[in-house]
Amino acid sequence: MIHSSAVIHPAAKIANNVQIGPFSVIEEHVEIGEGTVIGPHVVINGHTNIGKNNQFYQFSSIGEASQDQKYKGEATKTIIGDNNVIRECCTIHRGTIQDRQLTSIGDDNLLMAYTHIAHDCQIGNNVIIANSTNIGGHVQIDDWAILGGFSGVHQFCRVGAHSFLGIRAQVTQDILPFVLFSDGAPRSINVEGMKRRGYSTEEINLLKKAYRLIFRQGLKIQEAIQAVIELDSNCALLKLISDFMADSERGIAR
Repeated sequence: MIHSSAVIHPAAKIANNVQIGPFSVIEEHVEIGEGTVIGPHVVINGHTNIGKNNQFYQFSSIGEASQDQKYKGEATKTIIGDNNVIRECCTIHRGTIQDRQLTSIGDDNLLMAYTHIAHDCQIGNNVIIANSTNIGGHVQIDDWAILGGFSGVHQFCRVGAHSFLGIRAQVTQDILPFVLFSDGAPRSINVEGMKRRGYSTEEINLLKKAYRLIFRQGLKIQEAIQAVIELDSNCALLKLISDFMADSERGIAR
């Protein structure tokens, strides 16, 4: 299950049923969990911990040193959860001491070919990132977000849960949960995504009302937060949105 041409440091911790393809390199401080498949020509280095049942396609580079010029070789980390698919030529860089010292990727994510995840990013669960998308440093992408191909997310931005970025989206401010963002602006609620994940018609209609308050009424952010709360102070979905706006440091893309 480990090809004879693979180069594996003797101190690396590899579960018994891990597969490692030809010419891949696994360095000293790497841990790889059960059922993970490492394709050919994959490089995994740094202090990198990989969970179970992941699949890494050829030429991906995992746990590499940050491109941040402040990074000076500190022993920062990369942690990847379970059941992720990392396609061809993806790059994931370790964290820096200027932030969390950690780049983290959750469970059940799909990173399509040529995706780049920079230092100190936090990727949640069930995220899909399409081909040739670049994620800047310190970015947070919440659960179930989908990023269209060739998108770019500026450093320190946050992409909310269940949001959808259209092809070539350029994100320089935070994207609210459940929002469809395309051609430089929010367009609507991600209705199709909500339907696929079992949200009710009532919940979808309530979020449509919140969307109109936030994006169509000319309200300032604090006014929009209060208006969303007043729609239904007991609704968890609205609380998710109002809390997201209140916590935003880069501002909401409107």
